[in-house]
Amino acid sequence: MADERIHVLRDILLELHNGSSPESVQERFDATFTGVSAIEISLMEHELMNSDSGVTFEDVMELCDVHANLFKNAVKDVEVADTEHPGHPVRIFKEENLALRAALIRIRRLLDTYESMEDEEMLAEMRKGLVRQMGLLGQFDIHYQRKEELFFPIMERYGHDSPPKVMWGADDQIRELFQTALATAKSLPEVSISSVKEAFEAFATEFESMIFKEESILLMILLESFTQDDWLQIAEESDAYGYAIIRPSEKWVPERQSFVEEKSEEEPVQLDTAEGQVQQVIDTPEGQFTITFTPKEKEAVLDRHSQQSFGNGYLSVEQANLILNHLPMEITFVNKDDIFQYYNDNTPADEMIFKRTPSQVGRNVELCHPPKYLDKVKTIMKGLREGTKDKYEMWIKSESRGKFVHITYAAVHDENGEFQGVLEYVQDIQPYREIDTDYFRGLE
Repeated sequence: MADERIHVLRDILLELHNGSSPESVQERFDATFTGVSAIEISLMEHELMNSDSGVTFEDVMELCDVHANLFKNAVKDVEVADTEHPGHPVRIFKEENLALRAALIRIRRLLDTYESMEDEEMLAEMRKGLVRQMGLLGQFDIHYQRKEELFFPIMERYGHDSPPKVMWGADDQIRELFQTALATAKSLPEVSISSVKEAFEAFATEFESMIFKEESILLMILLESFTQDDWLQIAEESDAYGYAIIRPSEKWVPERQSFVEEKSEEEPVQLDTAEGQVQQVIDTPEGQFTITFTPKEKEAVLDRHSQQSFGNGYLSVEQANLILNHLPMEITFVNKDDIFQYYNDNTPADEMIFKRTPSQVGRNVELCHPPKYLDKVKTIMKGLREGTKDKYEMWIKSESRGKFVHITYAAVHDENGEFQGVLEYVQDIQPYREIDTDYFRGLE
């Protein structure tokens, strides 16, 4: 039955893809479904993007708003303990959306008032207020970053790889619409207020639609899939990205719940057998059965503090880790299978140039970047893998952060010349650009 529903959902979207109107499929949808689980939506998008139906990622992006509208008021709610507790990632996520929606309302009021205002002095003050409110609303990017970097990796672990791709693509479109709206607002009074309102509403429409998708579809998938440990990991890593407008009022510390059934009054009989082996005899009304546990032979564990042959000398694992963490640059290693395998820990997460968190380790490198950068990522990986280039370099000047960031992607080969992966190293070289003397010893 579940498979049939998934196929019906898929067929509905295919009809939309092929030109059917939303109204023509709405009746069929309502007649077929009394409730739709977020898992089914996820599986449906996965099937669409990975089947021979001809539907591409770009098609799903176009259908995203349409199918979200179809599912409105039809998605089953999910109740999960602790999610309304202050500090829980779900509660923070919803509170941010409330604060962001409030900012939208304030900006709309400002724009309406500005349109009818004639006092030039008041108009000048309102322009300043408008830019301030737009700056506050711009914190939605922090909300999106936390979603993309903390929620999406765990979703992928559970097989929900299509929704993150679709939503990340939509996020980037919303970011672009916001930048257009902000630039137009800053251009007042050289541009008309109607132009500002038009640009803002183009952004606001997509932004409000994303809030619905987050709370009615995305969170439902997460609540159906994530464990308490997943939410704890997100809570612990969230500070690295920060929060949009609001701040958590307190830290979420869950009460651990036991999922082990209560022991029966009559304990199973435990028998000692061979060394390390344990047997239990359990009585049932129909008879007895015996469970035997034989432990596996333990593998030797590497001592982190023992010296190992290491290149041209000797180091312990602990020393190697300390050295990597003391290098004045951010290092990331992607192995030959395109898996993000390692990053060093030389600076607090919230001060990193390119933020990295433990939840990202183990992801395919293509999933670690926004869809709009996917072609560039593929080009770099292909060039280094095939030996077209030994390294790629780029640099970015960030006026707002006071940094001049130099980035290198270098191919890593073993002693036989076999490709083993890609090393990315990132460094702020602004301090070196400011050196204006020919000699300095730093001993004074």
